[in-house]
Amino acid sequence: MSRGGAETRRVATGGAGLARGVAERRGVAAGGAELLRGGTETSRAARLVVGAGCSLGCSADELAALVGAALAPLDGTVVAVATVDRRGEEPAVTALARRFGVPLRTYGADVLAEVDVPTPSATVEAHVGTPSVAEAAALLATDGELVVLKQRSAHATCAIAKER
Repeated sequence: MSRGGAETRRVATGGAGLARGVAERRGVAAGGAELLRGGTETSRAARLVVGAGCSLGCSADELAALVGAALAPLDGTVVAVATVDRRGEEPAVTALARRFGVPLRTYGADVLAEVDVPTPSATVEAHVGTPSVAEAAALLATDGELVVLKQRSAHATCAIAKER
């Protein structure tokens, strides 16, 4: 459903919801996304920020598929996409923000490096100058909490945070 250009995802009920509930009790959502939250659901109509990172030349389809899978079990509205400043004009990232009709927020690697994250990467730190792009950017943009830890595909990462 679309509201003001932002995509809203509703959690399914029935058989799929039951299977998802079992997976969530184990800390894993449908599609393998690891969830971080006290209960089994985010609050109704949560305001979500997608933190995104990618390699140069990553396809928009690859990043969108990764984010779509991470968002699938959540109930909320995407209100922004966040990333490192050097990816602020990367086509896959700008296409993601346009897809949701939300602003793209960018942060310098030095600012992202100051954020404590659950899954830092020495490889990302060596290449980008921060141990986290997706998780750190999502946290900075929300001043909230991660509801999906960093997810990876061949050329992209994403994490999702919920505003307080």
